[in-house]
Amino acid sequence: MSLPVHPIERRERTDRRRSEPHPVTEDLADALTANAIELLFQPQWRSSDGALVGAEALVRWEHPDHGTLAGDALVAIAQSGGIARRLSRHIARAALNAAAQWPDHLRLALNVTAMDLFDRTFGEELLAMLADTGFPASRLTLEITEQALVADLDRSAAKLEALAGEDIRIALDDFGAGFCNFRYLKVLPLDALKLDKSMLDGVTEGERDLAVLRAIVAMARALDLTVIAEGVESAEQRDIVTREGCDVWQGYLGARPEPAADFASRF
Repeated sequence: MSLPVHPIERRERTDRRRSEPHPVTEDLADALTANAIELLFQPQWRSSDGALVGAEALVRWEHPDHGTLAGDALVAIAQSGGIARRLSRHIARAALNAAAQWPDHLRLALNVTAMDLFDRTFGEELLAMLADTGFPASRLTLEITEQALVADLDRSAAKLEALAGEDIRIALDDFGAGFCNFRYLKVLPLDALKLDKSMLDGVTEGERDLAVLRAIVAMARALDLTVIAEGVESAEQRDIVTREGCDVWQGYLGARPEPAADFASRF
C-alpha cells in the first residue's frame, strides 16, 4: 500500500511536471558532482563585547554565462530540476564538515527550506551528518523563514520539535520581512528571532523605526528568545542594536560572507 501524499508534496510534484527545468539545472548538477559550489560563512558577533560567536553558512555558484547565483535563486534552479534535496544535503554536509574544525565556542547556523521540512528523511539525515562529522547538535542552529512555514505550520512544528529534542536550536529567520504571524511564536520551539535587515532601516534617524525595534526586542525578552540583528552595515546601527538589547549581530560592518579558510583565520 502506498503512503498518502501530503498536499504540498502533491503540489510540488505537479508544479515540477508543468514547468520546464531551468536552463542551467544540468550545469548545477554537474557542479555538485564536481564539488564546485562555493560555501561561504558570514561571521556573527556578540553585541556585548564584540566577540566572534559563530557564522551562518551560505552558498554561491559562479556560472560561466550567468554569473553569480546564490540564495533563493540557486534553490529555485535546483527545485526546477528536482535536485533541491541534493543541493540541501550538499550544503549541510559541507558546512558541518567545516564547522567541525572550529573552536568549541563557535556556533553554526544553517538555513532550512520548506522542501527540507516536508522531506520525511530530513531530520534523520541531518542527525546522521552530525554524527558523521562529529559536530555537536548543541552548537547547530537551524534558521527557518516564514515562507518555509506557511504551507503547514502544525507539520513544521512537529518536525522542528523533534529536532529541538536533539538539542538543535531553532531560529525564526527574516523576522519582520513577511506577515509576522505571531502564532509562530506560540507553536514553534524557538530559541531565537533573527531580525530582517528591513527592521534596522531607519533606526538611526526615525523614532518610529526605533520604537518598533524596541517593541520586538521586548517581546523576545518576554519569550526568553535570543535576538539576532541581521544586515548591520554601520557602526551607528551596531551601537543601536547593542543598546536596545540585541544579543548577536551580523552584517557587512563586521564582514561579508567569506570562504571557510578566511573565516578560519579569525580564530
